[in-house]
Amino acid sequence: MSDVHEIELDLTKSLVDDPRAGHNRWHPDIPAVLRCAPGDTVAMRARDGYDGQITRDSTAADVLAMDTARIHPLTGPVYVEDAEPGDLLVVDVLSVETGDFGATLNIPGFGFLRDEFTEPHVVRWEIADGFARSADLPGVRLPAAPFMGVMGVAPSRELFERSRSAEQQVAREGGLVELPNPASAVPPDLPGDPGRRTICPTEAGGNIDIKHLTAGSRVYLPVWVTGALFSVGDGHFAQGDGESCGAAVETTTRVVLRFDLRKRAATSGGVRYLRFERLTGEPPEVAARPHFAVTGVPVDDGRIHPENLNLATRNALRLMVDHLADERGFTRQQAYALCSVAVDLRISQIVDVPNVLVSAMVPTDIFE
Repeated sequence: MSDVHEIELDLTKSLVDDPRAGHNRWHPDIPAVLRCAPGDTVAMRARDGYDGQITRDSTAADVLAMDTARIHPLTGPVYVEDAEPGDLLVVDVLSVETGDFGATLNIPGFGFLRDEFTEPHVVRWEIADGFARSADLPGVRLPAAPFMGVMGVAPSRELFERSRSAEQQVAREGGLVELPNPASAVPPDLPGDPGRRTICPTEAGGNIDIKHLTAGSRVYLPVWVTGALFSVGDGHFAQGDGESCGAAVETTTRVVLRFDLRKRAATSGGVRYLRFERLTGEPPEVAARPHFAVTGVPVDDGRIHPENLNLATRNALRLMVDHLADERGFTRQQAYALCSVAVDLRISQIVDVPNVLVSAMVPTDIFE
């Protein structure tokens, strides 16, 4: 007989103030807050990705004042009995319910067009009756498609050290990366170091931000430590593929998950990264709705940058920002935020070299 478990939180308190059932770093030695068996269901509440620092009264000034070291308060870890390194953890997403408030931020220095959008910005959303609306983005109504931005398991010590070393190399080469930081770390006393930040995903999952992982999806994660030590957080009411400004409609959540195991399947199948599938119909998909799209190719000032998907994507995103500003009357900052929560970035073709092509697609039924 399978059991049902619950991890309850007081969502009026931040993780920093109430750390009993969560963490905001990845580390193999963070103790479990719950044990379950394969086949069990676990209902988990999760704080929003900003750890409650943004409210209905927040302004752009509050974005600058925010403690970014608190980003991604996670609920967990959950110890899954019989899970061992080399197994595959199977996670069925049964339901995702959100709070009645959400926020989308532009944090200076973060986001895909961070060199162009350098000022702080906040969009505050009211969530009701299956839609999100905001006075900060008037005339827009986003349909619900909630999912969890962070789902992951604890890294092994070897994976932890390898990932940390690789991130330090990125920093030495001038790349953008969040290095370990003891400020506001939960728990604060991890053996030997403050743990890895939660911003980027690794082989153990993490901040994956895959909008398709709504209810009716199944996630497969390779297990790296005994018990798997699964954690979840960063709930989103809606998001565009790409999450281009660095934020979705960030909100509190209650997610119900069912866990199972496939013994030795990660080892035998060579599975080193997260996989997923849809078990039921897709969430609201832009391709099946009325939409407008712009396209980008890797051309800059008349020069072709062969097969440069990054530049093609930047060009498509810039053109969509221009379109929303010119045709819909939004400021460029509003348009950028709207791209993050509603515009899907898609690779349309990658073979017609040298000019690969990326499409930016906005569903026109979001406009009231």
